[in-house]
Amino acid sequence: MLFSEIIGQKHLKTHLTQSVENGRIPHAQLFVGPEGSGTLPMAIAYAQYILCQNTEGENTNGIESCNIKFNGLTHPDLHFAFPVASNDKVKSHPVSSHFLEEWRQLLTEQPYCNLFDWYKALGVENKQGQIGVDEAQDIVKSLALKSYEGGYKVMLIWMAEKMNISAANKLLKLIEEPPNKTIFILVAEDEESIINTIKSRCQILHFPPLAEDDITDGIVKKYQIDKNAAQNIAHQANGNYNKACDLVYQDTEDLQFEEWFVFWIRSAFKAKGNKAAIHDLISWSEDIAKTNRETQKQFLHFCIDFFRQALLLNYNAKSLVFMEPKTANFKLEKFAPFVHNGNILAISDELQDAIYHIERNGNSKIILTDLSIKLTRLLHTKA
Repeated sequence: MLFSEIIGQKHLKTHLTQSVENGRIPHAQLFVGPEGSGTLPMAIAYAQYILCQNTEGENTNGIESCNIKFNGLTHPDLHFAFPVASNDKVKSHPVSSHFLEEWRQLLTEQPYCNLFDWYKALGVENKQGQIGVDEAQDIVKSLALKSYEGGYKVMLIWMAEKMNISAANKLLKLIEEPPNKTIFILVAEDEESIINTIKSRCQILHFPPLAEDDITDGIVKKYQIDKNAAQNIAHQANGNYNKACDLVYQDTEDLQFEEWFVFWIRSAFKAKGNKAAIHDLISWSEDIAKTNRETQKQFLHFCIDFFRQALLLNYNAKSLVFMEPKTANFKLEKFAPFVHNGNILAISDELQDAIYHIERNGNSKIILTDLSIKLTRLLHTKA
């Protein structure tokens, strides 16, 4: 992964390359940024810069054979850990080393991928991945070995917030005092979900969402599409390059989520004093509950964003509105007046609570039915 292939974030590229050239490489770093901001590609490019002894702020002029190995992400001194779950291939005690083929393929196709993309590639059905104690034992074993090429070893832990307490406790001492020339790069979206004892041992780098111009340039270069179309996509992507790539192919899950959301909202409006509409809400809850838990959580996060966009439009902050609903006869302008200061906090709290309970393996059908009935009342709340 070359620094030149990474969209935007020039100040972070400069900081990372200069730290290597000045011989001041922290032994543990935490890259934190929202989905599509480039935390994972940047971590891989940074690892390549260190391991291949590249210079001049780009992955060039270093060890040629090392750079070639990085093209296929097969360098023996680059180790990966990421959330996994048992599937048809691995029935028990899953760890990252069992899924490296799928991981490399996904990164080749979607270097800005999110957790939802990874679980789809993994073929995980109604399960949630984690970085568990088996993974921690694997990390300890792999880092106890000498470097294959005699230089640094890099352990890249993606979605570090999915590390459970047992795994985190097992890695604490290793992250605090790693073997000589061993570097930890932790990548996360939700800094608050990482335990403080891990965070305190890392130097934290915050990645902002990408600028619209950077996303526009990136998709024009990659897909050779018209610049005006690219600008429209970049605006809808809201700083998320992964979403921008999905929008190019109209392959984003947001299209399905919007269809579910609009049906849900319309049924909730009708449900006040209408028994037939209540049946629609229950049927809707059953349908969504049949999807896997990661899809349910992703959809509820989409709902939070949709309500937030409606609120911004209601209070005339049009420059901050990036959503453009595609559903026939549904206008954000007409929906916006129903989302206001009298109900937005309660709606947001209910959606967050639903995500919390689904994450903890609650009964999805009951959670979503309860949420639907509460939404019926909240949408009719006066400002």
